[in-house]
Amino acid sequence: MFELDVRSRKPIYEQLVERLKEMVITEVLKTDEQLPSVRTLAQQLTINPNTIQKAYRELETQGYIYSIKGKGSFVSPASPTQNGEKLMKVKNELAKLLSEALYLGMSADELFTMIKEIEVTIGGGIDIDQDQ
Repeated sequence: MFELDVRSRKPIYEQLVERLKEMVITEVLKTDEQLPSVRTLAQQLTINPNTIQKAYRELETQGYIYSIKGKGSFVSPASPTQNGEKLMKVKNELAKLLSEALYLGMSADELFTMIKEIEVTIGGGIDIDQDQ
């Protein structure tokens, strides 16, 4: 499925949360698709099942997945209400990062190109060459 960096200073569960969020955002994991069970994923990644459970709880709190008792965890459909709240947080974080990038010398054109490339990779955009 993916690899985690056991030597990283970032906790394993946070790495797992990031990887799974990335897979949901890029639609590698589709809406209502079942995630691997805690036990199965723990065996595949050779990490403690409690770590997987903690990551799944965090993803559920953030609204990326939902659980059905006795059935497992599934990818949540995007909800406009949750998306609005998340979008505000992301916009605030993005404003800080963009300000820093501009301060460090990155041009607006470089930022725009980067945004278009990201948009293409997640399947939500048009090809950069077509737009220009």
